[in-house]
Amino acid sequence: MSRIGKKAVELPSGVTASVSGQSIEVKGPKGVRTFKATDDVDLKVEDNTVSVIPRGKSKRARQQWGMSRTMVANLVTGVTEGFKKELEIQGVGYRAQMQGNTLKLNLGLSHDVDYTAPDGVTVTAPKQTEIVVEGIDEQLVGQVAANIRAWRKPEPYKGKGIRYKGEFVFRKEGKKK
Repeated sequence: MSRIGKKAVELPSGVTASVSGQSIEVKGPKGVRTFKATDDVDLKVEDNTVSVIPRGKSKRARQQWGMSRTMVANLVTGVTEGFKKELEIQGVGYRAQMQGNTLKLNLGLSHDVDYTAPDGVTVTAPKQTEIVVEGIDEQLVGQVAANIRAWRKPEPYKGKGIRYKGEFVFRKEGKKK
């Protein structure tokens, strides 16, 4: 039994949801998001809640039950609050700055890295050592943050690189004589 799937998703004021077949569309102050559920679950909108109900007792139906409920909850969170990932840059000479719509990264490479964010995601650099990625799609926000981090992952000896805010980097001891 799914403990997550049993809970109905509450719709806050200003958010509406409509179901057509296996698709659900959620509209809120920040935008519109849709999700297409598999045939293993049913979606129902009643009053100000969205509930996900499994069709049958198969293992796949139970798996899709909790996952579908979480996806619907993410839609609601995205259109009300949005999602945000913060990155920190550590290292001498490593910095980030915005030039129009492009993020320009100096990461100790022989060239500067220019990164243009896809539609639906905003990237800002409030300081030279901070990057903030925001949007209404959690998966897209996480993927953009991972793409930026992939240019220079934090290394274990000096800790230089791009890391998520609050990320712990296991440090290694260098060579000894």
